[in-house]
Amino acid sequence: HNTSLGQAAGITEEQVQIIGSDDYMSSNLLSEREKAAVLWAEHVTKNTARSRDDVFERVRSIFDEQEIVELTMICGLFNFRNRYMDSLHIPLEPMEEVDKIKTSGRLNTDNLKAYLQFVLENWPETFPEPNPDT
Repeated sequence: HNTSLGQAAGITEEQVQIIGSDDYMSSNLLSEREKAAVLWAEHVTKNTARSRDDVFERVRSIFDEQEIVELTMICGLFNFRNRYMDSLHIPLEPMEEVDKIKTSGRLNTDNLKAYLQFVLENWPETFPEPNPDT
């Protein structure tokens, strides 16, 4: 599931393979930011981030405070989701359904531009005031 999400975001098959290995830190397939993000995700997942000042310092040298918070939140979210689904024996969708996300994550920028243009052209001059009784 997460591999399909990553591929929808543009991660290549080769990057998927290296991220899943112990060699990602020495790979030339990942940028320094990507390596630091994977390193942080690994330590958040293993619950070792709190005792690894060296890992935190590396991450902090590359990401700002807000980015670290966001990385940590997304790691926590995916860890929670995996534990929740596994603990309750909730079956995952069939892979052919999951793989649809690989193409659904690609946004047609011409369609987006046309939609935003439509919104701007139809933007109301005024908006109704909220009803204080509701």
